[in-house]
Amino acid sequence: MKDKICIFAGTTEGRQLASLLKDAAALTVCVATEYGEIMLDGIDGLDVRTGRLDEQEMERFFTAEGFDLVIDATHPYAETVTENIASAAAASNTHVMRILRDTDKEVKGAVYVDTVAEAKDWLSEREGNILLTTGAKELGAFAGLDMQRVWARVLPSVSSIEACATAGIQSSHIIAAQGPFSYEMNLAQLRATGAKYIVTKSSGKNGGFEEKINAAKAAGATPVIIGAPAQKQGFSMDEAVAALGEKYAVQKRRISIIGIGPGGAEYLTAAAKNALAGCDAVIGAASVTQALSMHKLVFNEYLPQKVCEVLEAHPSVRRPAIVMRGDTGFFSGAKKLKAALREEDVTVIPGIASCVLFAAKLGVSWDDAAMVSVHGRETNIVRTVSVNAKTFVLTGGGNTPALVFGTLCEYGLGELFCAVGEMLSYDDEKVTRGTAEELKDLSCDPLSIIYIENNCPEKCTRTGIPDEEFVRGNVPITKAEVRAVSVARLSPEKDSVVWDVGAGTGSVTIECALRAGEGTVYAIEKKPEAAELVRQNAIKFRTDNVRIIEGSAPEALSDLPAPTHVFIGGSSGELKSIIALILNKNPDAAIVINAVTLETQSEALECAKAFKFDTFDAVCVSAVRALGVGRYHMTAAQNPVWIYYLRGGNADA
Repeated sequence: MKDKICIFAGTTEGRQLASLLKDAAALTVCVATEYGEIMLDGIDGLDVRTGRLDEQEMERFFTAEGFDLVIDATHPYAETVTENIASAAAASNTHVMRILRDTDKEVKGAVYVDTVAEAKDWLSEREGNILLTTGAKELGAFAGLDMQRVWARVLPSVSSIEACATAGIQSSHIIAAQGPFSYEMNLAQLRATGAKYIVTKSSGKNGGFEEKINAAKAAGATPVIIGAPAQKQGFSMDEAVAALGEKYAVQKRRISIIGIGPGGAEYLTAAAKNALAGCDAVIGAASVTQALSMHKLVFNEYLPQKVCEVLEAHPSVRRPAIVMRGDTGFFSGAKKLKAALREEDVTVIPGIASCVLFAAKLGVSWDDAAMVSVHGRETNIVRTVSVNAKTFVLTGGGNTPALVFGTLCEYGLGELFCAVGEMLSYDDEKVTRGTAEELKDLSCDPLSIIYIENNCPEKCTRTGIPDEEFVRGNVPITKAEVRAVSVARLSPEKDSVVWDVGAGTGSVTIECALRAGEGTVYAIEKKPEAAELVRQNAIKFRTDNVRIIEGSAPEALSDLPAPTHVFIGGSSGELKSIIALILNKNPDAAIVINAVTLETQSEALECAKAFKFDTFDAVCVSAVRALGVGRYHMTAAQNPVWIYYLRGGNADA
C-alpha cells in the first residue's frame, strides 16, 4: 500500500514535488487559492484541496487522513502558514518536511528594507513612478503614497482587483497578469509605466527575482528589495528530492536535448518552445542560455561531463532542457551528450541548421552541397571545395572566415565566389559576398557560416597521374605505372591516415591524398629539396590534407598518429626498425613496400618472416614505354620494381 503524503503547495517547488511523487505515493495537495490550483494543471492523479486552513483545521485534517508525511512547500513569506503546519504536525504526531528556497545575493545599487512599511516610508520621500510586484495582500501597507504614481502587478483574480481598488489604485494602473514574467516582460512594463522604482521581495530564482533585477538595471530603475525572512531548519529542494528518492521509487528524469537553431527567437521550433516551457532548468553555454532569456533555473555548462555533474549535484532538477545552437544532428555536441546520458530518459529535439537558413537567404539549394565544420576541428577544406560545386563551412575558434579564404587563395582557389553570414537571425545580421581573394582580409565574427561556389569541381579521383604533371626537380619519382599499382594495392580509404616514408617528389603522397580526402597523409622526407617539392605539389594538386615531416625514419615517425596505411618508397637500410615502429602503433596497418634494389628486396622478405605477417604477397611490375625517335617509336624499358604488400604483423615476434 502506498504511503499517504500531503504537500502544501502553491509554488514552483510544490508543483515539482507533486509531479515527482504522483506515482510513488497517495498524494494530496493543498493550495490556498485558485491560482495555486492552476499551477497543478497537467499533473494527473492528485487529490487537490483548495482553501486556507488555520492551525486547528490542519490538525484535524492531519489526524483524520493519517498522513505518513506532510511537505511544506509554501512561499518563504508565508511564515504564519509554515508555523501552523509545524504546530499541527506536532500535535497530530505527523512527520513534516519543510522546503527552503535559496535567497539571492546582494544586488548592487538596490535599496534593502526589512518590511513593506519601511519600503513605503522610503518611497514617500522620493519622486518618480513606482511598480509594485509584491502581490495584492501587501497593497494596503502602501496606503499614504500618492497612488497617481503607483502601478501594481497582481494576479488576474477578482480578489486581487478588489484589493487594488481598496488601496486606491486606479484601474489604468493595474497590471493583472499571471507569471512567470521574463526579463523582456519586466522591462516592457517598467518602460510602459515610466517607473523609477520596482518593489520586490527577495524570492529566489523560482520567484523571478533575477529577471526583475536585470530588467530594472536595463530600464534605469532602482530595485527596492524587502529582505527575505529568516528561514528555519528544513531541506533545500535538492536535499528533499535526494531524501525522497531513496524512499520512494520516483520516476526517471525526462531530459530534452534541444537545438535552438541559429539563435533568433523566431526560428525556435514549436517543439522546442513546448519543451522549454515545460522544463525546470536550462543547461547550456552562456551565449545560448542568454539568447533564450528564460524565467528558469540556468546552469552555464555544455561539456558532457560538466552537464552530468550539474545533474548529479541537483537531483531536484527533473525535467532539464539542454540547449545548443543549430541542429542537434549537424556538427553538434548532442551525440556525445546523449552517450553520456545513456541511463536517462532523453528526447532529442532538432533545430534549424544555420546552413539551411543561410541557403534560403542566398536563394540556393543545399541538398547538393557539402557541409563541413572547421570549428574546433581540422578539416581538409581545400580538398572538399575542389570536388564539390557547393560547400557550406561553419567557422569558429581559431579557424576564422578570413583564415578559410586565405587558405583557398594559397591553393589557387582565390577566384571562387563566396559569401559569409554573421549573426544570422539577430538584429545585427550581416551577409558579405565576394571572391575568396576579395574576402581574405575580412574582419568578422569568428562564429560565422561560409558558402563557397565552385563551377568546375573535380569529377573523378585520378590514378597514375603522368609524371610530367608533377613538380620534379632532380629528385627521383615513383613512375606512373608503378605508382598506380602501388596505390591501388595500398587502397587508402576516404578518411585514412597514411604515411609515405621516403616521399621523394611526393607523387605517391599526392595520389593517396586525393583518395583520402577526409583523412591525412604524412609525407616523411629527409632531404630539404625533396620536402620542398612535396610542398609545391601539394599546392598544385590542392591537397591540403598533406602534412610534410622533415627528418629520417624511423626517428621522424615516433610522434605521428597511428597510421592505417603506410607506403615505404625509401628506407635507407632501416626497413626493419621502421616496420617495428609501425606495428607498435597499429598492428593492422596495411603496408606497401617498393623495392628496386636486391638489398631492399632481401630486407622486405626478411621482415615478412620476422614479423609473421598474416598477409604477404609480392608482384614485380616491369613497364615498357614507347619513345618517339623520328618517324619511329622505340621501346624503352623501365626498371622492374617489386611491390610487397604486408598486413597483420606482430612487432614482438
